[in-house]
Order: sequence, then C-alpha cells, then structure tokens
Amino acid sequence: MACEDPSKYELPFSHWTPQILQIEVIKANIVDNISIRQIARFLKERDLKPHRVQSWLNPKIEDIEQFQEQVAEICKLYHSAEDLSKEGTIIYSSDEKMGVKAREHINPKQTMEPGQVERVDPEYKRHGTSGIIASRDVVTGEIVEPMIQPTRTEADFLKHIKLVFSQNPENKHIFLTDCLNTHMSESLVKFVAEIEEIDEAALGIKGKTGILKNMKSRAEFLNDAEHQVQFVYTPKHCSWLNQIECWFSGITRNLLNRRASFGSIEELEQKIKSYIEYYNQYFKKAYQWKYKGKILRV
Repeated sequence: MACEDPSKYELPFSHWTPQILQIEVIKANIVDNISIRQIARFLKERDLKPHRVQSWLNPKIEDIEQFQEQVAEICKLYHSAEDLSKEGTIIYSSDEKMGVKAREHINPKQTMEPGQVERVDPEYKRHGTSGIIASRDVVTGEIVEPMIQPTRTEADFLKHIKLVFSQNPENKHIFLTDCLNTHMSESLVKFVAEIEEIDEAALGIKGKTGILKNMKSRAEFLNDAEHQVQFVYTPKHCSWLNQIECWFSGITRNLLNRRASFGSIEELEQKIKSYIEYYNQYFKKAYQWKYKGKILRV
C-alpha cells in the first residue's frame, strides 16, 4: 500500500504518512490492529521513505542519434577545451539567471553562538527582482563580462556577447548555451554575419525566407563551426549540460538564499557584483567534467 498512490484509495493526500497508513490498513482488513511505530519500523526495514520525493525529467528524445550527437559534441568541447585554448579558441558556457529576489528581512537575524545556529525571521519586504547574464570561461573558470540587471531581452544578450567578444576579437569564440529564442535571434545572426563579412541582404527576411526565416535556420547558421563566433546548443531539457548552471547553483547557495537580506535592488546587484569579483579572484577554476555523453537511464 505504501508504494501505491493514495489517490488509488480516494484519499485527499499527496503521499503516505505512518498515521494515514495505520488507519487505511485497518480499514482494508489487512491487520486488526497495528501501531504507528510498527508501521515506521516496517517502512525502515524495506527502505521505503514516503515522506521524500526526487524530481526527474524525461527529455522525450525523439531522435536518439541526433540527441547523442549533440550531447557528445558538448562533452567533447569540455574535454578538449584546454587544448583548443592553446590554438586560440575560447569556449564559454553562457546563460541567464533571472527573477533573483531582493528580499529584506524585517527583523535582524540572530547570529550563531556555541550551541545555537544562526536564526532568521522569515518575514520580509519585497524590493523587486534582478538577474544575471553571464559567460564562464570553461578553461579558467572566470566569469566574463557579467551583466547584472532585471531584463534578458534579445538586445541584452547580444550586448553581452559583444562585450565578451571584444575582449579577444582575434580569437575564435564558442558559446555553449540552451535553446532559448534570444540565443537564436535575428540580431545574433546579423552580428556573426558582420564578423564574417556576409552581406546582410543574403540573410533573407525574418519569418519568411533564408537564414532568418525561423529559429531552426538561424540556429544552423549560428552553429556553423567555420564562423569565428559559434553557438553550440544543448538539447531540449538538458540545461544540466551547461556548466554555467553549476556556477549559478553556487551563487545561490552562497549568496542568493533565504539567509541573505537586501534593502534594495541596488544593494542586491552590488552584492552580486562583489560576489563575482571575489569568485574571479579566489575561486575560479575549471570543472572536472567526467561525463562523456553516454545516455543515463533510470
């Protein structure tokens, strides 16, 4: 019963507890009587934990060979990034983290003492949200030209890419990113075409013809390995392949969590800027990427 969904028994609960199981096994005449403690012992013996849940996402792979090729290409870039950098190719992991909340605790926190952890009052004021557009050098780990702001428009992402490119305009640049529409935009295509000295008239018309016709045609152009600026895209629902997500996880754990308090959007953005500066000075390093692209099945 514990391994079945409570809705099967028309119960208004999302998951089982020992108390609910006690009531239902007696109602179902499985036992005449049983204690909650005994049920808890049975669950422990069978290593069943109905109070816990783990999320997972099925990427719904339609073309397994194409998916495998995409994943393998990204992993190959990670594993060869250091060698490629010696040849003048810089690989970046790029993305945005938006909706970062500037929340201010109404009451001051109580600091840690011997025998007592830090305590935070959960009541807070809202001051709005901001975000981060960032690229991480895969070889050095450095966060390059971060933009700390509340928007992530097509123009914003293009501006970020231009800033990163301007640091080393003679090198080849490869940006690993997800399939967000702003990462396959008309303005990005025109920027790459300008670098490659391709006549804008040869690009076609957005939504109608040529390279600019749709996201697929734009992505194919931006993914051209012959270009000085190339974009490599993770498959749908596979943003975990993008190393910048590991860095975003780190800044969330270390700064953008419920312990932090920001009195304004400006204070939040300044703290993010200071965090990035500190990270680049003391913590930046390459990730040890061991995954090689083999599809993992549950």
